[in-house]
Amino acid sequence: MIEDGKPVCLGAEEKSTNIRMEGQALIEAIKYAGEEGCEIHTDSEFWVNVLTKWAPGWKARGWKKSKGEIKNLPMVQELYKLYSEGNVELVWVRGHQGTEMNELADQWANKAREGARMENL
Repeated sequence: MIEDGKPVCLGAEEKSTNIRMEGQALIEAIKYAGEEGCEIHTDSEFWVNVLTKWAPGWKARGWKKSKGEIKNLPMVQELYKLYSEGNVELVWVRGHQGTEMNELADQWANKAREGARMENL
């Protein structure tokens, strides 16, 4: 979530993964959009698939997959609830292809990984 070249939300999680951080970013973006909703552009094909293809079936089966566990299940459930109840459209964009706002979001994600926080911007 970037306005005027700076993030409106920025954070990190120790010992995390890209998948978790992308999921957390989507959670924060949907919350930030509120009832008004928004269009969210993301290069996370994984999360687009989770929310639009896989989670509806997992939920219908009591949050179970046919094989194996659903990793990050609490995050998946929270994000799917927010997405399902929100007014949000997900738009997948190819990462690292020069899309201006995607490149800027990647730069800020790297800064957050290196210790940047909202209070010291």
